Amino acid sequence: MLKLQNIRKHFDGKVVLENIDLVINTGEIVSLLGPSGSGKTTLLNVILGLTKTDHGSLIFNDTDLSRVRMKDRGFNIVFQDYALFPNLNAYENIVYALKNKKGLITEKEVQEYIEFLELTPHLNKKIGELSGGQKQRVALARTLVTKPNILLLDEPLSALDGVIKESIKQRIQSIAREFKLTTIIVTHDPEEALTLSDKILIINQGHIAQYGTPEEIMHQPSNDFVKEFIIGQLQIKRRNIYHLFGEQYA
Repeated sequence: MLKLQNIRKHFDGKVVLENIDLVINTGEIVSLLGPSGSGKTTLLNVILGLTKTDHGSLIFNDTDLSRVRMKDRGFNIVFQDYALFPNLNAYENIVYALKNKKGLITEKEVQEYIEFLELTPHLNKKIGELSGGQKQRVALARTLVTKPNILLLDEPLSALDGVIKESIKQRIQSIAREFKLTTIIVTHDPEEALTLSDKILIINQGHIAQYGTPEEIMHQPSNDFVKEFIIGQLQIKRRNIYHLFGEQYA
């Protein structure tokens, strides 16, 4: 379980995060959702350990990690641009992070992740030879072989379209379920958050606007901002959520 208690962060006197209290249960998929500049990426970086807080605590399984260095937290992230090495093939990218982590994982376990993500036919390909979806799966595999306690994803679907996007959404859900892996996702897209997540944290100007299940967000928006942000953003995608949330949103 991950707990954030009264997290606060200011940059140059400007409030970026304020009074963030949050509990994420083991194995849950939680999306951090909000408009540009709302503070969602800063919150992701706080959890990762890339950004220090001004105040508050971050507790994972009863251990306070607030002042623990990023590399010692046991969390890992897949960046928006995948951050793969173009001079290495897919397999070399997957195992790159294991060079200095001898004994962390067996070769059999590495192969299980590769097979789980259906990457076996692509292992000898250079990154430039892979499709967007294949690159995303390589990035996921590279992160999973480090056995993170929490998986962080920064806009994982933003560069993908159509069938590939749906496939990666299913992969992310399968990973969380199969490995009971707590997964935290930054997205600006309400449709992605609603169809991918167990819980959604909506952030507005550094404050929590609402935290709840997709059904609660849709049927019981806590304030006008949530209602206008969610419903307004979904107007152009209404047919995609019709079967999930009912005719009144279609």
